[in-house]
Amino acid sequence: MSRAKWLLAVPACALLASVAVDGGISGADAAEKKCLFVSSYKRGYAWSDGVERGLRAVLDGKCEYRQFDMDTKRRQSPEAKAQSALEAKAIIDSWKPDIVITADDNAAKYLIKPYYKDHALPFVFCGVNWTAKEYGFPYSNVTGMIEVAPIVPMLDHAIDIVPNLRRAFYIGAATLTERKNLERFKEASQQLGFELDSALVDTNEKWLEAYARAQEMDLVIVGSNAGINDWDAERTLKGVLATTRKLSVTNHEWMMPLVIAGVTKMPEEHGEWAGKAALAILGGISPSAIPIVPNNRRDIWINPRIVEAANLTLPDSMMRKAKKVVQLEAKP
Repeated sequence: MSRAKWLLAVPACALLASVAVDGGISGADAAEKKCLFVSSYKRGYAWSDGVERGLRAVLDGKCEYRQFDMDTKRRQSPEAKAQSALEAKAIIDSWKPDIVITADDNAAKYLIKPYYKDHALPFVFCGVNWTAKEYGFPYSNVTGMIEVAPIVPMLDHAIDIVPNLRRAFYIGAATLTERKNLERFKEASQQLGFELDSALVDTNEKWLEAYARAQEMDLVIVGSNAGINDWDAERTLKGVLATTRKLSVTNHEWMMPLVIAGVTKMPEEHGEWAGKAALAILGGISPSAIPIVPNNRRDIWINPRIVEAANLTLPDSMMRKAKKVVQLEAKP
């Protein structure tokens, strides 16, 4: 099967924000420190790759780095996720890191919460969706960054384009993360006064069927495809180009090849913040002294090819400010 390759072109107007945590350890100490990164997912998933890039950029040369991927988008049953957490715990027990950094909900749920509450080993989490209350955070040994999607800014842009918005449709994968995201969009739809239908699906075919059905609405909200294991990017793009008639929006950068407009989170922000927090803790700061914070950086995107396919006109101000998705020819 051939796969499409995408290039996301970045202009000079990228949005920036400062990271609140800073700290460090001396070069002599760095050689003796061990940093373990436990990702809930695996390499090749765009969000996880961005978190890893941000984390490595901060930790490079500051500590001995090791990574374990729980791969819970593929290992989806509760039993499989729990087993992945036990494998991570075995690495912790044998390698004895000085600090553990985790990314996304499943590492928090299946590793930190059951085994390391108020433990001597410090943890820094990132990418936990919306709130950490369900895991009981903060613990005395745990701090981190929660992942908050810029839903309201995105919907504000959508209403600028579709001022008579009455009905919208949300499409995502049938995963814990997407169920949490959908609940937030339901809350936003009630506040903004439009109806929201939805489909959380587990196959590419069901996604395409839901997307076609969504064209009867005023707005299509595209959640993450992570967890749809038979996903075919090229097939999906062809389906979108053939059926799209309505405005589509997303909070996920990796979904932009299929979507008209996006206001997206930046995974690198999570990795950078977690890395700086880890270094501060290794330098002597207590995790309990570092507040849990939300992300605050975001990008605005448009996809001219999908705009043209839908025969829509976007505001000039958005066309000028937004990053543009450049789509390359699919290669075998």
